[in-house]
Amino acid sequence: MKVTVIGTGYVGLVAGACFADNGNQVVCLDIDQKKIDALRRGEIPIYEPGLEPIVKKAVTEGRLHFTTSYAEAIPHGEVIFLAVGTPSLPSGEPNTQYLKAAAEEIGRHMNGAKIIVNKSTVPIGSHQVVRDWISSYTKHAFDVVSNPEFLKEGAAVSDFLHPDRVVIGTENEESYKKMAELYAPFCRQGNPIIWMDTVSAEVTKYACNAFLATRISFMNELARLCEKVGGDVEAVRTGMAGDVRIGKHFLYAGPGYGGSCFPKDVKALIATGRKFDLDLSIVTATENANEKQKKHLVQQVTRYFGGNLSGKTIGVWGLSFKPNTDDMRDAPALVLIEEFLKMGASVRAFDPVAMDNAKETLGDRIHYAKSSYDATEGADALVLVTEWNEFRQADFTRVRLGMKRPVIFDGRNIYLPAKMKEAGFTYFGVGRGKYSV
Repeated sequence: MKVTVIGTGYVGLVAGACFADNGNQVVCLDIDQKKIDALRRGEIPIYEPGLEPIVKKAVTEGRLHFTTSYAEAIPHGEVIFLAVGTPSLPSGEPNTQYLKAAAEEIGRHMNGAKIIVNKSTVPIGSHQVVRDWISSYTKHAFDVVSNPEFLKEGAAVSDFLHPDRVVIGTENEESYKKMAELYAPFCRQGNPIIWMDTVSAEVTKYACNAFLATRISFMNELARLCEKVGGDVEAVRTGMAGDVRIGKHFLYAGPGYGGSCFPKDVKALIATGRKFDLDLSIVTATENANEKQKKHLVQQVTRYFGGNLSGKTIGVWGLSFKPNTDDMRDAPALVLIEEFLKMGASVRAFDPVAMDNAKETLGDRIHYAKSSYDATEGADALVLVTEWNEFRQADFTRVRLGMKRPVIFDGRNIYLPAKMKEAGFTYFGVGRGKYSV
């Protein structure tokens, strides 16, 4: 099948590469000439495990092409995916200016019947808005389909190749059949391709991310309760996960959620509720709880040092919002570091892949360590923010000897308190009863 993907971010590039990997002829378009030039050279602009070899293979074998030309990309595609950015406005609503620009270009360059697919996270009802934008520039027949993405950064390629389910929103049976044919190779093990109306598909995207964000915020509130009453949120999590009605996923306390999806989608859902005079109180509480949680580690560290961080050196392990990605969007580490700097502390930070992206926000105000051990050299405290694998089994004798004082604030509860004590550390976790400040 001939496929066009507009946008080469996490969603667009992964989708284009995976469709091409399954034998389709794919053209990926982006208006950023530097990005397209880099992709043509085989340089991947994002860190996503498994993506680079798939892109290079598909390019080498002639199934994946990159362009900045709508005149080339739009006539090529039978199915055209919109995967452009929709960042949050101050109101929380998604900014659709890039979506509008892309839709209008589609209309200008259409050469026949097309299926236009909203893959971007779009405001509910956008299928009709996109239809109107395109209709202003063409008389060719087309259908606008909602096909929300559910990719986890750091596992996006695996998620696309082996989806839990594929959601296709359209009232047109022929469009559904075409989309189902495109996705069939990824669902051979029986994972469902779910056909629903377009609005329901748009709502489903927001519902999934807001629900998962709510689970995270709920566990973080329980963690704060455990710190007050003396319980251990890790024990509570184990007890909850054994209930089949609840399950084990997204029950980990930590420094709050971040990234490109949860913060944006939660805000957008709240804004949609306001638009229809509906108070989405649970979703609003989720966002409020998350904002509080992002400063929780700062409060722990500040209490330990008696309210004064002036002149202290804080080592930080992990900058990206989660492991296996270099994405710094709404990363809890940014809030944490800004607060430390405001209080007069200096910061030595290390992340395996996100250092360059962190520099775009933090500049030269912190020390970017050459290694995890360099980050702890001379530190008064170590704060683990992102649970990269290399931090799990570090040489803690080496860490302790390099620090001014051996104290660890474990923002992801990945260490056993007893083992940290044996290694000579004062240990604090999140919601870990006596092991919390």
